[in-house]
Amino acid sequence: MTEQERNVMEENVRAVRSKIAYAAQQVGRAPEDITLVAATKMNDAERVRAALACGIDAAGENRVQELLEKYDAHAYDGKPLHFIGTLQTNKVKYLIGKVELIQSVSSVRLGQVIAKEAAKCGVRQDILLEVNIGGEESKSGLAPDEVDDAVRVLAAEPTVCVRGLMAIPPVADTKGKNIGYFRAMHQLFIDIAAKKYDNTDISVLSMGMSGDYEDAIACGATMVRVGSAIFGARHYM
Repeated sequence: MTEQERNVMEENVRAVRSKIAYAAQQVGRAPEDITLVAATKMNDAERVRAALACGIDAAGENRVQELLEKYDAHAYDGKPLHFIGTLQTNKVKYLIGKVELIQSVSSVRLGQVIAKEAAKCGVRQDILLEVNIGGEESKSGLAPDEVDDAVRVLAAEPTVCVRGLMAIPPVADTKGKNIGYFRAMHQLFIDIAAKKYDNTDISVLSMGMSGDYEDAIACGATMVRVGSAIFGARHYM
């Protein structure tokens, strides 16, 4: 990685931070209440380390194998590591003890498998429930009307803690197109948090990516997952 590439990345992170701050302040929120997760998919360990050094709050990986390779290369040292991609039940065991937060728990069954593997390791795993807010057949996730039951069931598992919700709305071709989905997610988040289920800590609403994180923050996101706005075009490993 060249010095010029590092400088570009630093400038990208500054720009993202500035936009996060502006979006938050416009709706009376504190910028420091927004967690910036770098979506590090397809970026090698050196680039991940460089991004985290620029002041990113956490790294978010989409693929288990890629995460394991970069974990062994100490790419994430010193920062929290999240898993943000589609997760198969047979891959859960590789994440427990390595990731602080599994954001993409798309079903009760997956949550229960995470609880079982966490019990084997003697840990309590923080999770977010993924909501298919756009009702897209091509995407995994709970339907909005399934979320309450899912939280209630998983709250009974002592080795997981439901920390909140995550969503990936439909791809928007124009700015502002996903605001309706973001507002619906925020209302669902508020409704679930108000029920105060035991063994939960509903405080995280993860939504918004490079093309729409400012709108997501305006609608109540507490965490955004930003990739290309930090790293530029994907660097295939």
